Amino acid sequence: MIVFLDFEASSLGKHSYPIEIAWVFEDGRSRSFLIRPKPGWTDWSADAERVHGISRDRLQEEGSDVELVVRELMTELSGNELYASSPSWDGKWLGVLLRGGGVPRHALRLRKSDDLFIEVATAILNTGDTTVGARALVAKVIAQSEPVNPAHRALPDAHLELKRLGLVQDTARKVAAAEKPKRTRS
Repeated sequence: MIVFLDFEASSLGKHSYPIEIAWVFEDGRSRSFLIRPKPGWTDWSADAERVHGISRDRLQEEGSDVELVVRELMTELSGNELYASSPSWDGKWLGVLLRGGGVPRHALRLRKSDDLFIEVATAILNTGDTTVGARALVAKVIAQSEPVNPAHRALPDAHLELKRLGLVQDTARKVAAAEKPKRTRS
């Protein structure tokens, strides 16, 4: 099953670590955790805190232990297709989280959401070489669905990727339906 993941992190620095994770299955089921930093996870950016609004104190009070989060992550997500809007960053934090929970960093792998969207659009358009058309369709859907005031929290961001999947499917179906009469007349 398709699952979209998103993280919030302590910073965008080399030693950053995940402070929040959320995932949303294609059927709408979702989970979200604040993550209590492990000892040694000390990197922190006040700028990042202003963006996501999660304080270090809140993580200490409300965050779940890394080992618990990793157990839940592995139980729920192993064997599924995992996607993220920014797999380079989200993959970095997934690796830090997995290693922090005693699991090899490549136990779960992320792909880029946009690649899934293009595959889905191409399959629906079904006109042979439609990659260019699919890319343009996906770019348009993403631009049109960009939030005015983004939440910068993991669960809303993961839900946005699921919403975009639906928008790509709907838009591609409409384009395919509009193109079908043109193809049958030829």
